[in-house]
Formats: sequence, C-alpha cells, structure tokens
Amino acid sequence: MELTIRVPQGAERVPMLGVAERNLKMIREALGVNITAREDAVQISGGPHAVEAARRAIDRLDEAARAGEELSRHEVLELITQLSAETMAMPDDLLPHHNGDAAANATVTSSLWDGPMDVYVRGRRVAPKSANQRHYLEQIQHNDLTLCSGPAGTGKTYLAVAASVHMLKAGAIRKIVLVRPAVEAGEKLGFLPGDLEAKVNPYLRPLLDALHDMMDFGTLQRFMLNDIIEIAPLAFMRGRTLNDSVIILDEAQNTTKGQMKMFLTRLGQRSKMIVTGDTTQIDLPDPRDSGLVDAARRLARVKGVGLTALDSMDIVRHDLVQRIVDAYGSDNRNPRNPDDQ
Repeated sequence: MELTIRVPQGAERVPMLGVAERNLKMIREALGVNITAREDAVQISGGPHAVEAARRAIDRLDEAARAGEELSRHEVLELITQLSAETMAMPDDLLPHHNGDAAANATVTSSLWDGPMDVYVRGRRVAPKSANQRHYLEQIQHNDLTLCSGPAGTGKTYLAVAASVHMLKAGAIRKIVLVRPAVEAGEKLGFLPGDLEAKVNPYLRPLLDALHDMMDFGTLQRFMLNDIIEIAPLAFMRGRTLNDSVIILDEAQNTTKGQMKMFLTRLGQRSKMIVTGDTTQIDLPDPRDSGLVDAARRLARVKGVGLTALDSMDIVRHDLVQRIVDAYGSDNRNPRNPDDQ
C-alpha cells in the first residue's frame, strides 16, 4: 500500500518532522515502512497496518506541532509504539482503504468529508440536518469561497465553524481566522474597556460559543495562544494574505461593498473563505450598501464561488424560532437583533 501526505515546507516542517527529519526516521525504523520526504509531501509504502500506523503517527505529530508542543525523542517513540499496537490489533476490514494519494492534507482527502465532521470534543460529531445544510457543506467542500445567507437559527455560522475545525483537526489547514464587522445592532454601546480582544469579544461571541461547543477550554485557549485560532475585527484585515487557513466572516450583511472587496481579496494559497449573514437584519444606515448582497450578485457565476441560501425550514433552534422568523418574513423592515446566528 502507498500513501502520500502533505506536510509544511521550510522551517514550519521542523516541529512536525523533527530536526533532520528525525521523527520520520523513527517511524521508518519502528514500523518497517518506506518513507520518502519531498518538499511538500511524505510518501509512505508498506503493509496496510504499518502504513496506517505511520499515517496516524504523522497526524498526531502535526497536531502536537500546531498546539506548540515539543515532543522529545522518547515521547515520539512511545507515540509510535502505542499507535502501532492499536493499528496492528485492527481487523483488516476496519482499516481505512487509502487510494494512494492524500496529498491535499494530512489525512486521506477522499475520506475527509465522508460522514459526520470530526471535532475536538471526544465522541461529538457534527452533521447537517437538512438538504440545504448538506448543500451548504458541499459548497464549502468544493469551493474556495462560499457565501451563505439565511435567517436566525439555520446553522450557517455553526456549520462554518464545524467545517473549519474538522479541516484543522484533519490537517487540511493550519489556521482558523474568525472575522466580524464591529457594527452595533441599533444600540450605542459607547466606550468598551480592555485590549483589542476584550473590545471585539462581544461581537465575536457567537463564533466563540460555537468553538466552545467543539473543543474543550484548554484546547481552545492553547490554540488561541499559539495563533492557530485568531479572532479579528474586519478593520484589521487590510493588507493581509492568509494561506493554509479557513477564514470565516460572520454578520457579513453589515459590511459595506468596499469592506467586502477588501476582505475577499485576503484569500491566500490553500485557503478557504466562508461568508455568512442574514440579509433581513442589515444594521447599516443604508441597507443598499450591504457587501453581502452586492457580493452575491457579482460573484453568482464566478468559478470557485459557491452560494447557499438557507430558509426557515432549516432552522435548528427552538421550534418557536421558526415560527418567529416566519412571522417576520413578510415585514420589509430590518429587525435589529444582535443574536442572529
């Protein structure tokens, strides 16, 4: 069996593969597999159990590197030994069937989106609950930019966060960036004390709530400390290029056309953008300036861009939320509710 795994290039590969690729040599010697390291990929060949054990070892080393953990030679050897024992005990029919090419990420590309999304909370799996939600995730899978609009409670933000966490855990990306415009929903909050994170925290709370649902506090804190997960107001995105990332723009209906253009052009190599919003809750002085509405019109036929429109039938909150949304559906005014995800 042969398998190809994508790995970082340059200095970024050292925490994962070790100095002078020490960790790969230990995997080769312990498992008896053939390993060839190239610029952005590692090729593994050997018996099915040994190849799977090697894949799992590299995946764990990647997770440790992302979390800023420096494993000693002894710890790496213990990890390989443990994974080898676990994998060798697996029946042949339970082994993943690798197709020989997983270069898109640190796990098998073909199986990345098979079944529920895997997050960091043990035993928790996230899956779409409606046909429109499935279509939404398919757009994320197949496109580098996905625009999703829908009313409150349809899961547009939650599923975007779940998809990004799933890709992070699988090794398909190296960073999650959470962005939101700092627009008040009809209320003047005045001066907010604290540093930048404290000031923008109220605006990013829905995104953080979703993250807390998918990873324990310690993991989330460690990822934020090591810049694996970043929260940022939209105004701080200018001039940046984001590679190997998923960038989520929430509350996008409250961006202006110029802000939306600025944000979308931050997309870097091997990255995905997910833009979510509710066009019935625009808090801009002039709703016609909404960047989300403008982007959906301009990009509807652009290759690589996926569009999804969720509706009241996709609401997964309390049953009453669906009835509330339907009751307001015929009203052309913009209800101003800050909790719209």
